[in-house]
Amino acid sequence: MKKLKKHVPPIGLRIIKSAVAVALCYVVSFLRGNSGIVFYSQLAALWCMQVYVSNTRKNAFQRTIGTIIGAIYGLIFLLLSECFAIAEPWSAYLNAAAISLMVILVLYTTVLIKKKQASYFSCVVFLSIVVNHMTDSNPYLFVWNRFLDTMIGIAIGIGVNSFSLPKNKRRDILFISELDDALLGKRESLSDYSRVELNRMLDDGMNFTLSTMRTPASLMEPMADIRLKLPVIAMDGAVLYDIKEKAFLKTYVISPTEAGKVLRLAKEQGLMCFSNVIVDDMLVIYYDDTEDAVHGRIIHQLRRSPYRNYVKRPLPETEYVVYFMMLYPRETMERFYQVLLDNGIPQELKVLMYDSVDFPGYSYIKIYNKNATKENMIAYLKEMLSVRETVIFGTIPGKYDVVVEQGDRNQVVHMLRRLYEPLKPPGDWFKC
Repeated sequence: MKKLKKHVPPIGLRIIKSAVAVALCYVVSFLRGNSGIVFYSQLAALWCMQVYVSNTRKNAFQRTIGTIIGAIYGLIFLLLSECFAIAEPWSAYLNAAAISLMVILVLYTTVLIKKKQASYFSCVVFLSIVVNHMTDSNPYLFVWNRFLDTMIGIAIGIGVNSFSLPKNKRRDILFISELDDALLGKRESLSDYSRVELNRMLDDGMNFTLSTMRTPASLMEPMADIRLKLPVIAMDGAVLYDIKEKAFLKTYVISPTEAGKVLRLAKEQGLMCFSNVIVDDMLVIYYDDTEDAVHGRIIHQLRRSPYRNYVKRPLPETEYVVYFMMLYPRETMERFYQVLLDNGIPQELKVLMYDSVDFPGYSYIKIYNKNATKENMIAYLKEMLSVRETVIFGTIPGKYDVVVEQGDRNQVVHMLRRLYEPLKPPGDWFKC
């Protein structure tokens, strides 16, 4: 029996940065003569060690607000305790009641100033002062040190997490990746590393988009967490789709005359086409009644998507079609492909035929406008963005600028990092 290979993830940069932040907290504590409590600095630093630098600043702000609120109420409680000294054993009970009631004030303050995210930290700081350090010889010094320790940890956390070596950012290049085999891999999803790094570079201003045979609807799910800003090339170059605006910016379509000819040939062979049409930036799929079980499964699975609209009726004669899709047993598709050849359709339109992965024994035929190519749409997108240089990732040698191996979900993003943000030579580090 073959032993299953377990994938052991490498130690990530955030783990290393966390260790560095903890070490720096120790260094600062030693330089301060251990006057504070390094534990609190380390907690604050680790809390700021987030995946994205923007989240680091957000969490640091929350922690700062929470620390200030908690420290202020802790100081107020200490002052009140001195003013109203109560003898034992009643002091312990009254302190417990007073602390519990003041938690209400602490939490309500975060609500009043609309900083509810800081409520937990406010309570942690408040309770650490009034529960653990009431009996200190100088509890006010602890309040100050508690605040200072947190600020030191926040500063270290932000500094370490934001640090990177000087790099050249190639925002003059348009990077394009094939989706299925290149970026997603066999698991039909992005790895955690690829998702984080891709979003980081997109937030930094990298020009990146996708090119795929999928419809915009079917690429939404695997790319839902990716903050794409540029329109994507979908349907094998037939459309340019703006994900943010949910709008088709450019389309190559089949005229009503050509569409009628394709449908007539299919009807003569007793076959049904899925006719994909764009109506007011909505994808509408017209189809006829069918008894094929595979067709039924496709319609049942896909019609639930908010990005697709299946309509069981003949294609209106005046509609322009983005593409036709047919799915039948391979022998049936081979016969129909010959019919298309005999009638000169491949000379007028782009016709693709390939086997189905999801339905073994079945094959697809897809028919597009002759100009519906990824190359044409890339040229249009370059002109639209005023970008001259492109780098295209794919799996077919000789067809793409960067060839990646199928199955490696991180390879595209690894290469993107090297090409988008190469390190500056050491001699240029301090140049403006």
